[in-house]
Amino acid sequence: MPDAQQPLGVVVVGCGTVGGEAAQLLSRDGEMISRRVGRDLQLRRIVDVNVDHARQIGIAESLLTSDLDAALADGANHVVLELVGGTTLAKEITEKALRAGKHVVTANKALLAHHGPELYAIARARGVCMAFEASCAGGVPIIAALKGGLIANRIDALYGIVNGTCNYILTQMIRNGTSYPDALAGAQADGLAEADPTLDVSGGDSAHKLAIMAAMAFGVKVDFGAIPTAGIDTLELCDVRYGETLGYVVKLLAIAQQQPDGLSLRVRPAFISKNHPLAWVSGPFNAVSVYGHATGHTMYYGRGAGGLPTASAVLADVAAVALGNAQNDFEQLGIWPDRAEPASQLPIDAVRSRYYLRIVCEDRPGVFAQVARILGRRDISISSVLQQEANEDVAAVGVPVVITTATALEGNLTRAIDEVDALDVAKAPTVCIPIVDEHPERVS
Repeated sequence: MPDAQQPLGVVVVGCGTVGGEAAQLLSRDGEMISRRVGRDLQLRRIVDVNVDHARQIGIAESLLTSDLDAALADGANHVVLELVGGTTLAKEITEKALRAGKHVVTANKALLAHHGPELYAIARARGVCMAFEASCAGGVPIIAALKGGLIANRIDALYGIVNGTCNYILTQMIRNGTSYPDALAGAQADGLAEADPTLDVSGGDSAHKLAIMAAMAFGVKVDFGAIPTAGIDTLELCDVRYGETLGYVVKLLAIAQQQPDGLSLRVRPAFISKNHPLAWVSGPFNAVSVYGHATGHTMYYGRGAGGLPTASAVLADVAAVALGNAQNDFEQLGIWPDRAEPASQLPIDAVRSRYYLRIVCEDRPGVFAQVARILGRRDISISSVLQQEANEDVAAVGVPVVITTATALEGNLTRAIDEVDALDVAKAPTVCIPIVDEHPERVS
């Protein structure tokens, strides 16, 4: 490995949106960044099977190649920026780079969620490091906070709005009364949603990011496959409006909570109070609230996607490698998943929360009493009931009754909902949305 007096050679693998911006940022502002870190940063190669985009954005022809092996064999190249995406080719590239003795910087949340610990172990065996600030919230420095500024804290909980596509769609539904299909179509037209938005709207993208953040926050190895995940793709506008009437805003939340019997991780739409800072996060922005035993509540906010903000985070990692900070963190910190014990991840049935229920039933005497008895038998207390006067058209398809509950065990609630939906007066499946309260601060 070169000493700090030598230029740090950078190879960008994958010159798409983020790779192109990272290359441009390093080319345009490399002198400023080098001056700040006290070491010359040199963009030496752009590796891609198709370099048309690199040419279009003005990258010098001498930097372009499709030969990854040659770039890895060059001893003047020290850091590989894996910006290909996905979990197949990207994994091959990352392993090859690490085994060649190169540090790897990546923005690839899916790769790390599925294969992080094994890749970290390979890096450690080869005496190099991995850095991934850009993987979780674009330009928001949440990883730096978790392994740096908050290192003296026992983390009690973490709540994240970490998918800009979903937050943009929900903002349109909340502010403009736009239906989910129309809001999604608008996001696609504005370039904020993919043609196939499944990974975003299903909650999968947020779950990838939660797996990475929770591992660093709690110093454990997270089983990505055991994270209960639901998205916004079944959310109805009427529930958004009922929630607003009750004083809540709906957000897709990635949640991690340390409980006495284990770690609760989940991703799903949830209602939060209009007064919570996360409720104010709108459009494509991201935010993560972290609760530490010493700091209390801290929140990290900014642009969670886009080529330039993400490239900013990528180059922050390159600067950390140039300074030696990334290597020291990777070698010294005891929170890395490849060194940690598996998390004791709780099933979704063990979650305790308040809940919003919308029950659609026949408009006749005694129906609510039946529902209340079922909830009571499952140890679920009713906090409030909202029922609007039904007209003939609504009555024909069932009358919506909105109930909020006191804190209850989700397993009990799930069984109660099954019983309610089995009633002969039930006209549609019950809608259930958790209500997430402000996490208690226990600064001590």
